[in-house]
Order: sequence, then C-alpha cells, then structure tokens
Amino acid sequence: MLRAAGVGVGDEVVVPAFGNVEVAEAVALAGALPIFADVDPVTYCLAPDTVESAVTSRTAAVVVVHRFGRRADIARLYAVGQRHGLLVLEQGESEAPYDEIAQRRERAAYLDAKLKGVRTPDGGDGHTYQQYVVRVPGNGRPDRDAFARALRSRGVDCRVPVKTPVHRLPEFRRCVSLPQTELAADETLALPVDATLTKREIQRVVSACNALGGLLQPAF
Repeated sequence: MLRAAGVGVGDEVVVPAFGNVEVAEAVALAGALPIFADVDPVTYCLAPDTVESAVTSRTAAVVVVHRFGRRADIARLYAVGQRHGLLVLEQGESEAPYDEIAQRRERAAYLDAKLKGVRTPDGGDGHTYQQYVVRVPGNGRPDRDAFARALRSRGVDCRVPVKTPVHRLPEFRRCVSLPQTELAADETLALPVDATLTKREIQRVVSACNALGGLLQPAF
C-alpha cells in the first residue's frame, strides 16, 4: 500500500512503537524511515497529538494500528492527515464472529466486576476484546512479570502482549520520548477471555488475580 501510494526513499512514515515489528519493517521495505509516535494509554493506539508532533516536512504517511479490539481515534487521525497532506493507512485485526465477540464481552464484563488490584481495560467504543489487557502497576510488590509468573503457577494462561517496544529493538533503535509506550510495555498483561473458557476457568482467573492483587496498590 505504501509503495502503491508512492512512498519511498527520503520519506518518513509515522508508526506506533507499541506493537509488532512488522509495521516498521514494511515501512523500511518501502525505502522509507519509520518515525515512532506515542500511544493513547486507554486504547493503546496512536495518539493523534503525538502523531502531529512527529510530523516533519518529510512525513508522507501515518500507519494506524487498531489494538486488542479497541479502535484508534481515527477521525482525529484523519484530521491530522488532512491538515498535513498525509496518507493515513489503517491496519485492523481479524474480526471474530459476532457470537464469539458477544461471549468475549460477557467474560470481560465478569472480569471487570470481579478483579481487584489490577486496572481493567476501558470497554468503550465497541471493544471486541481480541485481548483482555489489564495493567499491573509496578510498585515493587510485585511487578508485572512476577505477577504473570505467579498466575501461570496457578494455572492461568496469561501473556505479555508487547514484550519490547519497536523503538528498543536493535534494528529500529531510536532516542525518542514515548512515555505511554514505555509504561504500557512495562505494565500490560493479557488475561484469557476466549469464548471456549468455562465458568470455572474464568472464576479461576479472578481467584488467582485477586489473591495476588492484594499485594498491589489499589487500582485507580
């Protein structure tokens, strides 16, 4: 898509650092330079104000990635693109069947109501819960990684959604300030909400998290 639009050598393309490396790799394959902007702390998608701050005279495009079942603020991002004459491309997630999304939302609502000691995701804007991503505040008692290990030892299949932001990888290392990206990479943890989960399994997730959550500062 970038090549078809004429994006190439000498151009810059604004992309998120919180996520998979493939987007930055695609920009590099087109001959352009990926420029990293920060994410919104609620949606984990590109924040329009940080995109606008990253725009230079060489910026040709923005690649917006919708994340975890939440959509980016695409109206504001397109407005940024219009103001600066930029191509705005969207990368979505594979859509699950409606009945599966409904079941995920049902399980997410249960977790929202029962979980303590972690920050639950904001369910606004039609969240489809491709992943149920909580925050584990790092106050030293324990941190996210210790929390995840403890959950796994209790039989909960959790995972760190973004282990290393792209701007920290050797091939794309940049000296850039992305505070929300860094914080999200350090605190986020994906808990299971698959439609296949039984009631007993989802209750086990709550019990395991809450047993550990008492060690954390209250969610806020």
